[in-house]
Amino acid sequence: MRSGDESVPLWRQLNAAAAVVTAVREGASGTAAIENIPPELRAGVQALAFHVWRNLGRAQALRTRLASKLPPPAADALLCVALALAWEESSAPYDMFTLVNQTVEAAKRGASTKGQANFINACLRRFMRERDALVASTDTDLVARWNHPLWWIKRLQKDHPQNWQAILQAANHHAPMTVRINIRKTNQADYLSLLTKAGMGAHATAGGAIVLEHPASVQKLPGFADGWVSVQDAAAQMAGPLLLDGLAPRSDLRILDACAAPGGKTGHLLELTDSPVVALEVDARRTARIHENLGRLGLAATVLTADAARPQDWWDGQLFDAILLDAPCTASGIVRRHPDVRWLRRESDIAQLAALQKTMLQSLWKLLRPGGRMVYCTCSVFLVEGSGQVQTFLTHNTDAILLPSAGHLIPQSGAFCEGVPDNHPCDYDGFYYALLQKRMA
Repeated sequence: MRSGDESVPLWRQLNAAAAVVTAVREGASGTAAIENIPPELRAGVQALAFHVWRNLGRAQALRTRLASKLPPPAADALLCVALALAWEESSAPYDMFTLVNQTVEAAKRGASTKGQANFINACLRRFMRERDALVASTDTDLVARWNHPLWWIKRLQKDHPQNWQAILQAANHHAPMTVRINIRKTNQADYLSLLTKAGMGAHATAGGAIVLEHPASVQKLPGFADGWVSVQDAAAQMAGPLLLDGLAPRSDLRILDACAAPGGKTGHLLELTDSPVVALEVDARRTARIHENLGRLGLAATVLTADAARPQDWWDGQLFDAILLDAPCTASGIVRRHPDVRWLRRESDIAQLAALQKTMLQSLWKLLRPGGRMVYCTCSVFLVEGSGQVQTFLTHNTDAILLPSAGHLIPQSGAFCEGVPDNHPCDYDGFYYALLQKRMA
């Protein structure tokens, strides 16, 4: 985990990690908070922050046993960072004495924490003396056990009574690095050979993805700069084929990618078909990412900065043959890649996002020709954003037919793929997929 510049003192990284944790608690995304960190600290702080978010529930439970009242926000964040890094001795990235000394140094040097240095020192020294007893006292705390907010855990227990523990366990594991082959330029077997020659172990999945044994810089991937592959989770790679398989293979299909940034699924659609694609994104900065990713692939789409829920602002009046709606959601299915999300989201966000998903479904359905197909998907494991949303839609839209599709994909860190040599594990994010077809008039 000790990535980044080794010459940077640990106390600086701890202070920066605490600032990132505080920013997420205040409503900023972890990605944005880390981007604000000085470049020389960024890699190391990201590694620390990811570790902290995967252990923050335990750290907060321990803090309640060490402090009789909640410390000021900056001091609390720094103390929780240290406890998250230290509580499990077998996975601690630093020895306890070093971590305590450097955390206290960080407190002394922090403008908002210098008055709390003695308090933080006392808490951590007590934790060193009583570690086993303190950890044992938190073992029955669900938030400490699973390192997710209690409302999140309870929702999973209700939505997935047989699998909620497996989902939470998978969410606390590191996600694999998975790539999508650009079939216009190579194929799975040939690219696996290139990876082998480059000394990069990898295996194929049944769906056509390739999973690397160890994450690597994209610059080290053979042909990446030339658009041979893209980094994309195996679950996300299901969207394009699901939408296009079964449609007549014409070059004049009208295809819409309704929430396209950063362009991964748009690129996949263009790799699979010669038909033009319209890609929408409401955020102009994220629209630029679509152009960048398509440029690397050597592909082009009609990219519009527009709100998919307001067709009156951008639609030209011609019906689409196929629509991909990868709707905004809680991202509850991708927390292993973005562990900050569990602490960023609020329970009230679910109803707001579900309302937006409903509006988008209704608005875009009107743009689909009779006989056309729509894929509705979310990177969520919450039923209200998946099957619940689609069942409500079907009730109110009798011209919609639900075709066979994946439904809810549950993170499967330990499951295995069928039909793949050597029975390799199928390691994918949590997603929901529904394939809808509009009845002919």
